[in-house]
Amino acid sequence: MPIKPEHRFFYPIDWPQLSEQIRFRRAKGLCEQCGRPHGRIVLHLGDGRWWDAEAGRWRDGRGRQLRTQPSAVEIAAVICTTKVFLATAHRNHDTSVNADTNLAAWCQRCHILHDGPEHRRRRHVTLHRRKALGDLFQGPYGALG
Repeated sequence: MPIKPEHRFFYPIDWPQLSEQIRFRRAKGLCEQCGRPHGRIVLHLGDGRWWDAEAGRWRDGRGRQLRTQPSAVEIAAVICTTKVFLATAHRNHDTSVNADTNLAAWCQRCHILHDGPEHRRRRHVTLHRRKALGDLFQGPYGALG
C-alpha cells in the first residue's frame, strides 16, 4: 500500500528495499496469510474463498484447501476477480519496529483485515478529538444541532 506523504518520515530510508526483501525473497511473492500470488488476477467469492489456479482448487481465507467445494450456482452468482498486490505490513502497527518477526508480506485483503481494529481505534480517537475541539471552541457538541 502506498505510504501517505505525511507518514513517510515514520518509515526508514531503506523501506523500499526492506519491503522488497520481505515480499519477494522471504515470502516468494505469495501472501504469508492466505497464499495469494502477487500480480495475478484471482477469482474469489467475496468471503475469503478464492481459486488457486496453480493448484487447481478452491482455498479459504487462510489459504487452506476447502473441504466442501462451492457449488456451480454459488460460483456463478458471486464470482469476482481481484488483482493481488502484496504489501509489507507491521504486525504490531508500530512503524519503528522493523525486525523480520514484526514484518509480514500480505495481500490487500489480509492487510486490511489485520489493520481493521487499529483503523477503528484511530477513527474513534479522531472523532473524540474533533468533538473535544468543538466543545472547547464552539460550546457543547450537542448544542449545535
